[in-house]
Amino acid sequence: MPRTASRRKPAATTSGLAAMEARSVDAIPRGAEWQYEPKWDGFRCLLSRNADSVALRSKSGEDLTRYFPELVEAALRLKAAQFTLDGEIVVPDGKTFSFDHLLQRIHPATSRIKKLSQETPALFLVFDLLATARDKKLSAQPLSKRRPALEAFAKIQFKSQTTFRLSPVTTSFATAKKWLAGAGGGSDGVIAKRLDLPYQSGNRDGMQKIKNFRSADCVIGGFRYATNRLDGRKVVGSLLLGLYDDKGLLHHVGFTSAIKREQKPALTANLEALIAEPGFTGNAPGGPSRWSTERSAQWCPLKPKLVIEVCYDHFSGERFRHGTTIQRWRPDKAPRQCTLDQLKQKAVNPMKLLG
Repeated sequence: MPRTASRRKPAATTSGLAAMEARSVDAIPRGAEWQYEPKWDGFRCLLSRNADSVALRSKSGEDLTRYFPELVEAALRLKAAQFTLDGEIVVPDGKTFSFDHLLQRIHPATSRIKKLSQETPALFLVFDLLATARDKKLSAQPLSKRRPALEAFAKIQFKSQTTFRLSPVTTSFATAKKWLAGAGGGSDGVIAKRLDLPYQSGNRDGMQKIKNFRSADCVIGGFRYATNRLDGRKVVGSLLLGLYDDKGLLHHVGFTSAIKREQKPALTANLEALIAEPGFTGNAPGGPSRWSTERSAQWCPLKPKLVIEVCYDHFSGERFRHGTTIQRWRPDKAPRQCTLDQLKQKAVNPMKLLG
């Protein structure tokens, strides 16, 4: 009988380590002590196998095992019976990786998870080896020792299978710059790691992350009030950003809440003077979604009059993945000039990076 994930209990990681974290920096560090990797846009995960038991743990320590049964089964098919890997869970979608497909996997229904694991199977991109049956404390070795050990492990274990992929690395500063310039479609920046340090469990001393920050001109299609009042009155909490498609529909693409406290009263008054339906004529905030909350559905639509330039780090699935920051107001810009086309970029094909 084939072994299935439902017949096993998740194991604790064989290494007992917390995931190494990254410190955000503005530029790629340079020097012989650094190794560079693509920063994948997925779920960070420590994957451990101990005989017939496999466990997947997120960076925050959450148990991901039940959500990715295909990764459990793939881990059990490897020849090695004991190991701990550090890597990223991603879901391919053509020539890119889809974070939306990845989010859909965090679902309470086992039947839904099983269906998606077959329709949109995940990959595990491996960038570190922390423990093996022969060396349970490999994590104590510097990265300059761990990476060759990982490559030797992958050469044997990852042969003739497609679920586990070795994440590429380079010590070339020029190559790292190319990766950063081509970020998008599954990679959202570059990771720099110290070659001379052991695995920095739970801290940021050995790893830095560098992202591309770009700007875009967006229409303010609506706003939400802050949950707390300021001096006894309601004030704006976040601005809802919109961009037009080629059919002239204004789509909600994200938000910014980076509004200075002293600016909120005057800005709120200006926004309230523009309240009018419909606000967004395409995709709107607070639509039917299992991710929506009562608060996220409460927003005020605005006449499309105001344009703002925002700084963002990643755009996928026709929305900004994270919150944005305000660069400047653009009274010189016509709202209809704020289109989705400005966000198109030529990104590196992540599957080509994997070889």
